[in-house]
Amino acid sequence: MLEQIEFTTKSILEKTNQFKPQFGIILGTGLGGLVNEIKTDYAIPYKDIPNFPVSTVEGHSGQLIFGELGGKKVMAMQGRFHFYEGYNMQQVTFPVRVMKALGINTLIVSNASGGMNPSFEVGEIMIINDHINLFPTNPLIGKNINELGPRFPDMSEAYKKSYVELGKKIAKENNIKVSEGVYAGLSGPCFETPAEYRYIWRIGADVVGMSTVPEVIVAKHGGMDCFGISIVTDLGVEGVVQNVSHEEVQHIAKQQEPKMTLIVKEFVRLCND
Repeated sequence: MLEQIEFTTKSILEKTNQFKPQFGIILGTGLGGLVNEIKTDYAIPYKDIPNFPVSTVEGHSGQLIFGELGGKKVMAMQGRFHFYEGYNMQQVTFPVRVMKALGINTLIVSNASGGMNPSFEVGEIMIINDHINLFPTNPLIGKNINELGPRFPDMSEAYKKSYVELGKKIAKENNIKVSEGVYAGLSGPCFETPAEYRYIWRIGADVVGMSTVPEVIVAKHGGMDCFGISIVTDLGVEGVVQNVSHEEVQHIAKQQEPKMTLIVKEFVRLCND
C-alpha cells in the first residue's frame, strides 16, 4: 500500500504543480455544491488518478478539486467511495491516506443521514461528536503499516471537540439551527428497517448513514483531526418511519446545502489548525 500511496501522491503533485493543501474535504450526497465556493486551481477526474476507484453513485461527481476556500488551500473530494459499491475498506479510505501524504492534518467530512432522535426533523443539520462503527469490518484489519499509524489508534476523540464547538459557534453567529450527536455507520445499500432504526437509536446513535466512519478511522490512524457534519434527509423515529428513496435524500440535502456550505467555508476560514 505504501508504494501505491507514494505513486498516487507523486502523480497528484505533478498534475497540480506541487499544490500543498491544508484541509481535506469529503463532500457527501447532494453536498457537492461547496465546490462553487472554492476558487479552483485544479480539477482532476478520479479516472485520471492512479489507484483511485471511481464513484458509481448518482449525485457523486467523481473528481478532486484543489483550490482556495476561506483563504486556505483545500483539497475536496467531489464524490466519495462506499463499501456497498463493492470496494474493500482499503479502497474506500485510500483517498484519506493520500490526503495525509499530501500534508493534510484536518479532515472535514459531510454526509446525508437518517435521523432516529425524536427531537430531529427532516433537514436537521447535525454536527457529529462521535460515531459507532456498525460496518462488518474495519479498514485497519490486517497487517499494520507502522509508517501510516499505530497498531491500536486512540479513538477517544474521533471528532475534535474544539472543532465541534467552532462549528456550533459559526452556526449560532449565522442564525443556523444545528444539533450535535452520534453518527452510526452501516454498510448499506438498503435503507434501514423500522426494527433496525429502533436498535440503532437504543444503542446510542442519533443518525445513521453508509459512509464517514471508515474515513474517520483511517484519518485518526494517520494522526489527522476530524470535523463531521450531517444533514438528516429522512426520519427513522419510532412510529414515524418514512418511505425513502435516494432521489428524496438528494432533494433534501440540496435544500440545506447553502447552510452546510456556509458552515464549512467559515470553519476553514477560522480554523487555525
